Amino acid sequence: MLTVAAALFVLSLLIIIHEWGHFLAARLCGVRVLRFSIGFGPRIFGKTVGETDFCVSAVPLGGYVKLLGEGEEEVPPEWRHRAFSTRPLWQRALIVAAGPVFNFLLAWLVFTLFFVVKGRPLLLPEVGKVLPESPAARAGLKPGDRILSVDGVRVRTWEELTRAVRKHTERPLLLVLKRGDRTLRIRLRPEVKETRNIFGETIRVPVIGIVASGRFETERVAPWSAVWEGLARTLSLIKLTLVAIVKLVERVLPLSSLGGPLLIAQMAGQQAREGFLALLLFAGILSVNLGVINLLPIPMLDGGHLVFYAVEAVRGRPLSPKTQERIQKVGLALLITLMVLVFYNDLVRLFPRWVPRIPHP
Repeated sequence: MLTVAAALFVLSLLIIIHEWGHFLAARLCGVRVLRFSIGFGPRIFGKTVGETDFCVSAVPLGGYVKLLGEGEEEVPPEWRHRAFSTRPLWQRALIVAAGPVFNFLLAWLVFTLFFVVKGRPLLLPEVGKVLPESPAARAGLKPGDRILSVDGVRVRTWEELTRAVRKHTERPLLLVLKRGDRTLRIRLRPEVKETRNIFGETIRVPVIGIVASGRFETERVAPWSAVWEGLARTLSLIKLTLVAIVKLVERVLPLSSLGGPLLIAQMAGQQAREGFLALLLFAGILSVNLGVINLLPIPMLDGGHLVFYAVEAVRGRPLSPKTQERIQKVGLALLITLMVLVFYNDLVRLFPRWVPRIPHP
């Protein structure tokens, strides 16, 4: 029950924020909004406020904002000044782009709130394990050692320690560390080893042969600093999502790593058990993914519409309705294929014994 409630909360929040972006931009540009729907298909219930029907529809996977003059339907002459199709190109592009932009703004708000309430979590540069036959083992490092500096440069986090070691390549370096009540100075030379990055790629980097203990400290963050920290995390996550998409296209990441609604529901349930703030943080991360995916140049997505507008700006006129329709059909086929794939991946994860695996060449 908690998993279902958490999944509904997360998905509804992301859909509402995304469509609210389209809605607000349309209203600011003077376009009449006919319907604001959570879900697709037949209307279940709703209420008309002003000139807009706010409703919930039967299929809860997504949502939409219906604008006057958005399709090919005839617009009465008295309403042409309020139609989407008659707005300047830049306004139409703004309305389309506002959905993904609001997803990024939601993530920024969530991350900022997290830093204000919880502070900045810092993974300490503390040794949890020393790998055998490594430079660290030969130099005498032990589990529990807290590294204070590398060649005179203070390190406060495991990330700073990693950067400092990789910066020195294979040159000898001096570690100052805390062991119990004692402060020790140890010299060692990193070794270049093959390891895997977060995308599973093999890379060669300098290492000293230690594993983090996993201990964290929390650093309080002033509200204004939290705003900038939240923005930095949002931009970093956008970049990471784009890189992950490129790795999927290059087949560095397997297609089996993709997940759909069932995986989202499962993860939402796990985060809800950690507390509401953890669930909200998960929603923020998912919101960035949704924003980036919607900006991809795929027909049927917001990014596909923006490509149409870019072509219109270059040509001085839009593509013909028939051409747009053909391209939209290709985009629809791609999205259906993707949906089938992510549902299949979800089922394999949940029922590994019952769902046959597709062999890979």
